[in-house]
Amino acid sequence: MNASATGHHTGIRLLAPAPGWAIEADVVVVGSGVAGLTAALRCAAEGAKVTVVTKAKLDDGSTRWAQGGIAAALGDGDTPRQHLDDTLVAGAGLCDENAVRTLVTEGPDAVRRLIASGARFDTSQATGEILLTREGGHHRSRIAHAGGDATGAEVSRALVDAVRQAGIETVENALVLDLLTDAEGRTAGVSLHVMGEGQRDGVGAVHARAVVLATGGMGQVFSATTNPAVSTGDGVALALRAGAEVSDLEFVQFHPTVLWLGPDAEGQQPLVSEAVRGEGAHLVDADGVRFMQGQHELAELAPRDIVAKGIMRRMHETGADHMYLDARHFGAEMWERRFPTILAACRANGIDPVTEPVPVAPAAHYASGGVRTDLRGRTTVPGLYACGEVACTGVHGANRLASNSLLEGLVFAERIAEDVTSSLRAPGAPVVPAPSRDPLLEPAVRYEVQRIMTEGAGVLRSAESLERAGAALARIQEQAVEALERDEKTAEPCVESWEATNLCLVARVLVAAARRREETRGCHWREDRPLRDDENWRRHLVVRLSPDSALCVDTTDTTAFPPTTHAEARP
Repeated sequence: MNASATGHHTGIRLLAPAPGWAIEADVVVVGSGVAGLTAALRCAAEGAKVTVVTKAKLDDGSTRWAQGGIAAALGDGDTPRQHLDDTLVAGAGLCDENAVRTLVTEGPDAVRRLIASGARFDTSQATGEILLTREGGHHRSRIAHAGGDATGAEVSRALVDAVRQAGIETVENALVLDLLTDAEGRTAGVSLHVMGEGQRDGVGAVHARAVVLATGGMGQVFSATTNPAVSTGDGVALALRAGAEVSDLEFVQFHPTVLWLGPDAEGQQPLVSEAVRGEGAHLVDADGVRFMQGQHELAELAPRDIVAKGIMRRMHETGADHMYLDARHFGAEMWERRFPTILAACRANGIDPVTEPVPVAPAAHYASGGVRTDLRGRTTVPGLYACGEVACTGVHGANRLASNSLLEGLVFAERIAEDVTSSLRAPGAPVVPAPSRDPLLEPAVRYEVQRIMTEGAGVLRSAESLERAGAALARIQEQAVEALERDEKTAEPCVESWEATNLCLVARVLVAAARRREETRGCHWREDRPLRDDENWRRHLVVRLSPDSALCVDTTDTTAFPPTTHAEARP
């Protein structure tokens, strides 16, 4: 069914001190990756007073870790239509075609504007044209890259420099807590905690007419991930507490080739970019057999979910805990020129890809779902927008096509800026939040959640594993509620307990959706339901949080996406 704008705030908030200081702005952008900084720059260019809030330093988000590149139909013979077709195939029947068409048609010019902002992509010495490569799921070479395999770092550098040159106010080392609203439920800013650095310390607020969530992903919900430590699902959790809808959170993409560091490795793991396979590296088992041949027409360059499943199947067949990526035939010169970042990471961990195959295994990488938006980035809460990995625009469907994420951040951030600056309207005074009825979780819960999710809701899922995961997460929540009711005891408000509480909430949503979706589709793989079921499951799952913290899961067919948002009640 269609989502509808409720205009109603659930009243659920994190337990935190009242804000002790405030900043005034027209727009507050939460996050400093490609999506957040692009939105900030475009809003500021239209005359809006913008404040950027980011959890670490301006350049510490997920964008700078992106190795492969940014996909766009920039090459001879390539077209937006071909890019659209590849994206729809990867999305396994759940992409919103209008969203994808928007992405691929507006994408090339968005990349050109990024270049005009100062981003330097690798070019041919002979022609000066941008060098383009292939990645999994693409039938054309359309991936622009920078520094060989340091595209994200270059994009981040260019946008951070532009933000500083524009004089946009920034608040670094700040964890955003909750959305502030006025008496009518309209967005009025955010509360946040500055983590002990800078002039402002402790809990404060940014009062604003519009809030743009660009907080990135939730990869830290799993033990092994390519995501930085700050990726704890804060934006999705904030949106849920604010009454916004979240969609398709069960579709977490596990990158097939992450550097395997041993069975006990935890936290952020080094990525071995898809572009390595795009340049001709082979996936092999311990005996040197190329096991992806015959599994898909593109072999190692199949969409990521297919490659991840192929690796997992071979691991199960052979009893191994990793496979290998063999690119010895590249030679030292190509490794040093094309993949210097990956080469350095491998050598730092005692592996030389010039002379030996690289051990790899899948790890949590990208959330294809998130806060549900329309094509202007508007959520179901008036004045609240979302873009980048925190958002679910309908572009990715059940599985993101490689290197579409940076492009999505660019395109939809620009669309948000256009909508925000054309319709800014002052909200009423922020309503003083009522004390939270929900306990905070102890910091150690973070590691318990990661273990539960890795064991029960990782690459391989089943009704049994998901039931165990759901029960374990419910116990964590129930024990915290019991302690609060019995002993009036809850975790001390601090960054670590807020992050643990956010992680547990997004984990509960992910498991609830994965249990509900009784099929295998895209990057959601149910061992007990191995077939794709278009008759019953070619639809989206939409989750809301009730005032008593219960999860409400609904289904909607693909024609109902994007949602009916607050188009008639703009900020």
